[in-house]
Amino acid sequence: MHNRKGFNRLGRKPSHRKALHRNMVTSLIKHERIETTQAKAKEIRRTAEKLVTRAKVDSVHNRRIVAKTVYEKDVLNKLFTEVGPRFSERPGGYTRILKLGKRSGDAASMVILEFLPEEEKPASRKKSVSKKKAASKPAAAKKSAVKGEETKVEEAPVKEPEVEESPAEEAKKEEPEEKEASKTEKEATEE
Repeated sequence: MHNRKGFNRLGRKPSHRKALHRNMVTSLIKHERIETTQAKAKEIRRTAEKLVTRAKVDSVHNRRIVAKTVYEKDVLNKLFTEVGPRFSERPGGYTRILKLGKRSGDAASMVILEFLPEEEKPASRKKSVSKKKAASKPAAAKKSAVKGEETKVEEAPVKEPEVEESPAEEAKKEEPEEKEASKTEKEATEE
């Protein structure tokens, strides 16, 4: 049985299919958006995402590996200088497929395959999430009070470990107290 093995051959010989992948991936990187059929887009996306993952680390080795697929030097340079660094924090899923509808000639499902736009920094999201959590806690207490249930939060006293102090340390603690008492007496006499 042939369940979920391999890939979509797109009705082409291997050499034709390889050329199709190279051309469409090059166009996707160059224009960052292409319009194609759904079957081709799903296959091209696999190739494109692997290349972007390579492009996140700009090294001679990675450039040579990607150059096997992308022949145009300016497109290769754009991949490593613009597209790869844009997704440096993202672990995958660099593209998206937007459905357009049926093609009038043969009713093939047409889609737009494009790279995702730049995202905001994740730090701003964390702040908003923590604010939401903080805001939801008092709201939860209010809801329970409305229902007639009283919720009392009592803090357990924290026991500090008892440490025996030497007589010298006790004397040091008493000296500042005596100084403070003498200062307050002087202030009282000055008034």
